[in-house]
Amino acid sequence: MSVATEICEPLAVLGADVEVPLASGEKVGYAALDYAASAPALKRVWDDVAAYAPYYGSVHRGAGYLSQLSTDLFEQSRRTVAEFLDLRDGDQVVFTRATTDSLNLLAGAVPAGTEVFAFETEHHASLLPWRREGLAVRYLRAPRSHAEAVAALEEALLGASEGPKLFCVTGASNVTGELWPVKELTEVAHRYGARVVLDAAQLAPHHRVSVRESGVDWVAFSGHKLYAPFGAGVLAGRSDWLDAAEPYLAGGGASRTVARELDGSVAVEWHTGPARHEAGSPNVIGAYAIASACRALDEAGFEELEARERALVAKLTEGLAGIPEVRVLNLFGEGSDRVGVVSFVVRGWNSSHFSAALSAEYGIGVRDGLFCAHPLVRTLLGGEPGAAPHQEAVCGAPESSLPGERSLNAIRVSFGAGTPVEHLDRFLTAVRELVSDGAKWSYRNEGGRCVVDTQQH
Repeated sequence: MSVATEICEPLAVLGADVEVPLASGEKVGYAALDYAASAPALKRVWDDVAAYAPYYGSVHRGAGYLSQLSTDLFEQSRRTVAEFLDLRDGDQVVFTRATTDSLNLLAGAVPAGTEVFAFETEHHASLLPWRREGLAVRYLRAPRSHAEAVAALEEALLGASEGPKLFCVTGASNVTGELWPVKELTEVAHRYGARVVLDAAQLAPHHRVSVRESGVDWVAFSGHKLYAPFGAGVLAGRSDWLDAAEPYLAGGGASRTVARELDGSVAVEWHTGPARHEAGSPNVIGAYAIASACRALDEAGFEELEARERALVAKLTEGLAGIPEVRVLNLFGEGSDRVGVVSFVVRGWNSSHFSAALSAEYGIGVRDGLFCAHPLVRTLLGGEPGAAPHQEAVCGAPESSLPGERSLNAIRVSFGAGTPVEHLDRFLTAVRELVSDGAKWSYRNEGGRCVVDTQQH
């Protein structure tokens, strides 16, 4: 039996039948292998949203039927997300724009004087929000094993001052896809009185996330990585710091009452609970899309989805291991458990050039660069600690090196529940051909991107 027949069918996603042009002028079916940036929408999610769209109305603001219907749908979506995350009694779900928004919201609610701990391996969304007045941040060096990560956190917390403490950790790396020992790290953090926020942006689309079982205090994730478009995210967990903080945004919905004072000032009483940090008109379609995706993944069964993805990961890593010029990036060593995210470099190739050739000559979409995780990628590629990246090496863009020159950027291939086996087969074939035969077209740098130079072909 072939590997392809051993792996069950993917979930239905939008774009599965999209064709894209190649440099040659031909068209091929697009192989979307950039799920870690934004996953395609599940067809189930799109259909649910389309069915609701004619009934769209204002939320928490209208007496009419559509407004009441939309309000009920919005609050039911909150309950669905709470069930999906297995929240504890008293935990709350706040709808945000994305993981970045969620973690910045929490950073604004952290009490003054809090000491925050994070490994330098974090995505910028969970590395940078804590750099604000009133907080002290300690960045821990990249560990090379789960045991080293646990020991490093314990050592750091042993030397921490009295007062509130917060530890921020990713569930799965957006660079290597490797799983972090969240439960063990949380146990250590709680032993020393520190709270824990889990960045589940890359974890939630691939593995079941249980707040109750892991023990984390908060979890953050994005809808657009969970097969749900429309720009919504989630911050879920303990309510005390959130209820004690100033609202994330000041405005309607966050305020319970607003009154004019005799001296001409305005007195405000703020809501407690999720409404406190959801000022303005809620993104009801975004929230409903997330809830629909949660239901779809639950119904598909995470055990089956995880088993399928393990088979795809094995297929990919075994295929890349057979190409001597390819080096897969690992933090915890070969064979470490990971979700469907793999980054690598190719000897003799600039990663931007290689990725451009995958797109222009094979219709395969991957990502190249530093993946909004500059310290981690530079560590994995042997960059000098403390070295500032080149001006062009910003989040989402590679360095402006010429094809063939060595640079500190990598190629990332990522996939999930909607990825057919054929896409990985085509990807591995393309990598082998580019390594052995080179690109068929010439490429040039244009605005920080490597593009086909049709005039030189």
